[in-house]
Amino acid sequence: MRHALSLQIGPVAFRIGSAWKAPLDALAKLYAPYPKPADGLADFTVRLEPEKLWRRWLRPSVAIRGDYVLPDAAPLSLAHGLLAAEMGMNLQMALGQKNYLLLHAATVERDGRALILTGESGAGKSTLAALLGERGWRLMGDEFALLDMATGALMPFPRAVSLKNGAIRVMENEVPAERFGPRLEDTPKGAIRHLRPNATAIARMQEGAMPSLILFPRFGPAADVRGVGQAEVFMRLTQASTNYVSLGRRGFDALTRLVRTNPALAIDYPDADTAVGLVEDFWRERAA
Repeated sequence: MRHALSLQIGPVAFRIGSAWKAPLDALAKLYAPYPKPADGLADFTVRLEPEKLWRRWLRPSVAIRGDYVLPDAAPLSLAHGLLAAEMGMNLQMALGQKNYLLLHAATVERDGRALILTGESGAGKSTLAALLGERGWRLMGDEFALLDMATGALMPFPRAVSLKNGAIRVMENEVPAERFGPRLEDTPKGAIRHLRPNATAIARMQEGAMPSLILFPRFGPAADVRGVGQAEVFMRLTQASTNYVSLGRRGFDALTRLVRTNPALAIDYPDADTAVGLVEDFWRERAA
């Protein structure tokens, strides 16, 4: 690759290469405070390549390649090169990570204990986690929760938060402009803008925490709270994991322990402030 960038994010090191300079310039700016891998070695490699040689110059088309690939994945335009790099890192983790049980979930921490936020796409977990990360919690991660299968601890993976559509304005009112990446229009999920976690999240990204509560948030309906039984929690978390099946017995034992030792709630909320208030109430009750 003509251009390359290495990043250490929590316990995982990436090397991202690109045929074009612009995507890596945007990535380097977004991840400016993050360290490089201490030993110079990468756990995963991402490559941004033209789908065909001539598509490097004429109507540039960015194909996502790397250690692991999806052969039928559609390429992105060069204008969405930053999104391609982020998707490439997601892909490597989803298909190649074997050291941790991965959950498609956001994680925040307070007082040494972690809260897991998970749900289907569009449920609002990323926005809620990002808000909590600016209001007294430590953001541990947005896209993936990394569960240590030996200890049961959650490890930080504080990638840039991918904000979509209306969530962008919510966080623009909360966070200084210099922590945002460029606004990307007309992506497959509408408008996207990436938010860099704050300095505390980055400085403490090697510091894990034990889980204490699992929440299934859903944006839109009137405020409501429901308990969720262990069987349903287990089923929903297996569906939220990209590597549960490939980990076999280790994944089963780790997930079983997580579900048995942590209560779970489903919450509906009509706006962000209501959601933050509900979380704070739950946390106070959990600590009592």
